[in-house]
Amino acid sequence: MSFKEKCNIKVENGKATLIIVFTITICILAVAISIGIGTNKVAYASVEPEVQEESTSNLQSNINIIDILHKNTSSDYHEEYIIEEKDLEYITIYQDNPELPKGMVQVLQEGRDGSQKVTAKKTFINDELTGEEIVSNQIIKAAIDKVVQVGTGKYSSNYNVRVGDTLYVTADTLGILPEPNKDVERIMTIHQNSEVELLEIDGEWYKIAYSIYSGYCPANCLTYLKPHSLLDKDEGSENELTKDQLLARLSFDMELNSPSGLTLEQFRRVLSNNSQDENKILENNSDYFYYAEKQYGVNGIFIAAVGIHESGWGTSSICLNKKNLFGYGAYDRDPYTNAHSYTGYEASIDLIARVFAKYYLNPEGTVIYDGQVATGDYYNGSTLTGVNTRYATDQNWANAVYYWMRYLYNNL
Repeated sequence: MSFKEKCNIKVENGKATLIIVFTITICILAVAISIGIGTNKVAYASVEPEVQEESTSNLQSNINIIDILHKNTSSDYHEEYIIEEKDLEYITIYQDNPELPKGMVQVLQEGRDGSQKVTAKKTFINDELTGEEIVSNQIIKAAIDKVVQVGTGKYSSNYNVRVGDTLYVTADTLGILPEPNKDVERIMTIHQNSEVELLEIDGEWYKIAYSIYSGYCPANCLTYLKPHSLLDKDEGSENELTKDQLLARLSFDMELNSPSGLTLEQFRRVLSNNSQDENKILENNSDYFYYAEKQYGVNGIFIAAVGIHESGWGTSSICLNKKNLFGYGAYDRDPYTNAHSYTGYEASIDLIARVFAKYYLNPEGTVIYDGQVATGDYYNGSTLTGVNTRYATDQNWANAVYYWMRYLYNNL
């Protein structure tokens, strides 16, 4: 065999050795990456290629399997899937009643939350929560709609009930409870138009006497007006604060779990004749921001500003096609499909006010509307900054909402 032939054999053997080493390296990297994925972490290959001449023996000795595994499994990013049972919020149905004073709210049927199993994907960087997305939900128990009558009579009423007053039940059925807590067993059930005596006022609860029984019930299920009676005189109107007084309350750091202080007429005024409201959605539903504020203690102007921002003054496809002014339920993976649908805008306004009161604006354990207790799941303070922390991924969300709040207050 000639010297040239021997050299060719050595060259071919060297090429074969390089191919084998390269193949082994690729396999090791593939295994390392698959392990990274299996631990819910994203693996990144960060070794910069270098141009150098090395013998095949040196190349093999530089391959450190442990080092490769460490680099591909030590990423700071990871995901977790959490399954929880949560409340399924009820829908509120509004009915006009010309026999009630203008703006008065009476409950005909108490709402009951259902329950649902929710799967959420949470993302972390350096063990800090950076994102949360609802992946799926399954209804376990259906919710019961709340039915509310709102007064459309000629006159407003400024009367405040007092201990000793005779009151009348507005709900179809009303449970008398041994304590101001909806979760306890009822003493008895009374029916619509039943006459009771007011014994004690405890926030959103009244202690009443009926026959030989006494106990608690939600205040908004009772009225001082006799059933089916028409007002025959002006009993006064709401105390209306001036524009300057209301503007003095406005600030970026104001507490949003308190009413704005605007009257029904002022809500109508600030939400009317806005050129950007081309479909008149905000204008035609202005009353429901007032009703939501009265029932749930959330600033109604804040709710309106959120609706304006999220829907582009009622022009978004979710708003127009699904009567969903806030894009509620529009998860990032498929916003339009997942967004909730409503039969009317008033239902979406009512629900979002309850969501803010229950989850965002009040700490866990706070007694809120209808005797319910806030869960505070996403509570980070009752200001715009606090809500922005968990409600919106856009860090400029709070500034945008405050812009529209100022716009509306200045529209008085």
